[in-house]
Amino acid sequence: MNKTDLINEVAAKASLSKADAKAAVNAVFESIAQALVNDDKVQLIGFGTFGMVEKPERQGINPRTKETITIAARKVCKFKPADTLGK
Repeated sequence: MNKTDLINEVAAKASLSKADAKAAVNAVFESIAQALVNDDKVQLIGFGTFGMVEKPERQGINPRTKETITIAARKVCKFKPADTLGK
């Protein structure tokens, strides 16, 4: 399912126009993204939890040249599904 499919599903299930469903879906995504930028955790009961995780600097190998490289420390988004998701 892609974003357009999701918008169509929301429109059908919530009896909304596609424009209203698109605005709602975009608002949800923007809200989650802004919370993650602010280092907040987003917990949706029954669905899962989004959060940011610090990844330390590490050594890697360039597959093309086989040269050792340093991969910088960074923050990545992590999603942990709820135990009840999909049941």
